[in-house]
Order: sequence, then structure tokens, then C-alpha cells
Amino acid sequence: MTFAIIKERKNPPDRRVVFSPEHLAEAQLAFPNARFIVESSEIRIFPDEAYKTMGFEVLDDVSEADVMIGVKEVPINNLIPNKKYFYFSHTIKKQPYNRKLLIAMLEKNIEMFDHETIVRKSGARLIGFGRYAGLVGAYNGFRALGLRDGLFNLPKVETLTDLNQVKAELNKITIPNLKILLSGTGKVAYGAKEILDHLEIKQISDALYLTSQFTEPVYVMADVMEYAKRKDGKVGDKHKFYKDPSGYESNFMPYAKETDYFIAGHFYGNNAPYLFTRENAKHPEFRINLVADISCDIDGPVASTIRPSTIEEPFYGYNPRTEKEVAFDAENAITVMAVDNLPCELPKDASEGFGETFLEHVLPAFFNNDENEVLKRAKITEHGKLTKRFSYLQDYVDGK
Repeated sequence: MTFAIIKERKNPPDRRVVFSPEHLAEAQLAFPNARFIVESSEIRIFPDEAYKTMGFEVLDDVSEADVMIGVKEVPINNLIPNKKYFYFSHTIKKQPYNRKLLIAMLEKNIEMFDHETIVRKSGARLIGFGRYAGLVGAYNGFRALGLRDGLFNLPKVETLTDLNQVKAELNKITIPNLKILLSGTGKVAYGAKEILDHLEIKQISDALYLTSQFTEPVYVMADVMEYAKRKDGKVGDKHKFYKDPSGYESNFMPYAKETDYFIAGHFYGNNAPYLFTRENAKHPEFRINLVADISCDIDGPVASTIRPSTIEEPFYGYNPRTEKEVAFDAENAITVMAVDNLPCELPKDASEGFGETFLEHVLPAFFNNDENEVLKRAKITEHGKLTKRFSYLQDYVDGK
């Protein structure tokens, strides 16, 4: 079986790759009967020569491969019929902008495995760039704080070599007396937590956070059952919430009244209650004035996130009164960081971390008869049709 590391063709350019040269060499050692080829790329964080040095063929045409492995969406014109593809398709939430991509994969008889659907039997994600989104997102929030309030001037992550250099820059700053809320308990949230802990910001309990003021910066890591509650007043159940959140409502305002800087690292599911609405943001006791929205659901659970921002221009302001965008440092505005491709700023570390998990959880499935059914769960399309697990996308495909 031949696997191809394909060139990223989406704009803006993405320098990440699923396998670094070193991890691809590890894959070759682990699976000597497999063949790995690399599509030539001028933008990849690891140059073609690095793969050649490891003994891999670097080709302009990789259409002979059985399995195509990439990161971002493949342009429709570049999809090769009758192949297996791995990439983030951004279709499983019925994203309107990628409906034609899913239709094209069905028409071209492509077997699609979305990185986002590579999960354990429990539904927990096995691979992803979440940790790096969390790391960069939390850092960017502090960068916005420093620029807005004239406290310090952190460089952009994309100008730094790696995570070690990111942390070295953080060592140069002093964080003022802030109360910081971090939502979520997954890989994204723990990536953000890594930044907070590196800065030696004190973590406290929900009870203390909601009832006390401090003379030093502090943070709380809030689980979904803390900021969402059952409408009937009974005790919530996280697992039942994930299956059906319709019986819940937001319990976020107690946090909003105590928070200066909100890092949104949660996963937001369909039909879940919004964390805070535009009306909530108008409340006189609403205290949040800085949001690093790593989750970045537009016009969704975080009302101040009215559009995604970019690596080039990462910050904007949201005026709660007018519900309009303003300058990121405008008076009475909520400063928003809502970059939707954060791991792209740390391509080397992100690629190395991703490749490690792909090698551990995905590649073995091709050689052990998919004994853990990783591929079976992840497959979205097969034989020109949606698989049973993803049949809910049929009305999306049909345009209904």
C-alpha cells in the first residue's frame, strides 16, 4: 500500500504537514511493507530536501498512491477519484461553505476519513492540533492585552521558531492582577492551561473564583457542567449533556461578572446553550473585556465573536452597546482574538505532535485489519455514498 503526503493547496497557505521527515521515517520502520511518498511543496515547514535526506521519494505527481494524507481541505479540482483521503474536510457540522466539496467526494467515489472523526469508541478524539490551538490562542490573548493596555509587546508566534521560544518570550512579561476564566477540559483547554501555568498564574476553585477578589492574577478552569445547568434545577450529567443538551441553559453570567480575560477553549455542540448572548454582554455587571476565542464559533455561543480574525490581523473590538465591530483598543469594547487557524502559527511543533498521534492511532489500523475500528468510525464516504454513521449529512448533501 502506498501512502502520499500531499501538498497543501488551500489559501491562505498552511505550512503544517501530518508527518515530519523524522516521524515518516519512524512510520517506515514500523511498517516496512508500506511505501511512503511525498508530494513536492514549496510552503511546507519541512523542505523537500529534508524528506529526501531520510530516503523518501519527493514527486510532483503522487497520483499512484492509494492513500492521500493532508491537513486542510483539498480543492475540488485537485481531488483524485477512487482514492482514500485524510484531511480536515469541515463538513461534519454541515458547514455550508464546504457542501460542494462533500458532493464532489461522493461523485468521485472517494473514501473520506476526516481527522476530526478519528475517535475512540467513546467518541473522544484521538488526533488533532487542539493542544497547539490552545497554546497559541492563550498566548495571543496576552499579546492583545499587552498591546491594548501598553503593558508589554509580545512578538507574533509566527515569527518565533518553536514552542520553547514562545515560552521564553512569556518569561519576559509580568501579568497584572487579572481574573481569567478558561472554559473546557479537552486538549484545547489544556494547551491554554499550559501557558497559564508557565506564567505561574495561580489556579483556584470555582467557589473561590466566584466569591473572592485577589491581589494577584488567578484563573479557573470551568467544566461545561459549571457554566451550563439543567432547566429543571436537577443535577446535570455531562455525558447526557453531550448526547442531548436541549434541557440545559446557560449558567455563565456568574463567571462573566467576575472575569477580566475569558479563554474559550470549550467544544460547542449543536443545540447547546450559548455561553453569553449579546444581551448578556450589555448587562452593567458584565466584566469581561478580553476574549481569546479559540473555539471560534461565529455568531454563536460567545456573542463577541462576530467574525474570525486572521494571523495577519488577529484582534478586533466588539462594542456591546451597538453590537458592532470597533478597534480592538476602543474604549468600552471587548477585545477579541478569534483566529480560526491558530496551529498554523506554530507549524513545526504542531506537525510533530500530530504525526506522533497519527502514527500511534491511525497507521496501525491499515495493517491490523482495523481491529479497534478506528477507520470504520472515521469513514464518512464509501462507494459514492455516505456511511451509516454519517447518514445525517444526507439532507446537507441534498441541499435541504
